[in-house]
Amino acid sequence: MTMGRSVVARAVTAVVLGLASVACLAAAGGDGVRTVHVRIGYSAFVPDVIRVEPGETVRFVVRNDDPIDHEFLIGDETVQHVHEVGTEGHHGARPGEISVPAGQTVATTYTFGGAGSTLFGCHLPGHYAYGMRGTIQIG
Repeated sequence: MTMGRSVVARAVTAVVLGLASVACLAAAGGDGVRTVHVRIGYSAFVPDVIRVEPGETVRFVVRNDDPIDHEFLIGDETVQHVHEVGTEGHHGARPGEISVPAGQTVATTYTFGGAGSTLFGCHLPGHYAYGMRGTIQIG
């Protein structure tokens, strides 16, 4: 009888571990890529601090609930400065750079480097200066 319980206990453990693996893959998008949802409202990002692991690939799904267009641009201070003074009116061809029209949801995927931090922001006229930015903590 003890041996039968041991077999049942192992079978139950295997099923539970299998279901946990499936659940983890589903939370990561099924392809090992984690999805982070970002909402734009009242010209602000929520959340405005995001934590990722070094080398991690993240799919950002950005929902713009404002009645005006915005951007979601990932990069260090140099990248942010280039966009702040630049003239690009639309983004989407590069990872981590998307335009998010009013009332729409847009996604981008980005792979992070080593530990540290980087920024994300919106550079439509006046938005970054207004405070439409956030930080990504890596590590």
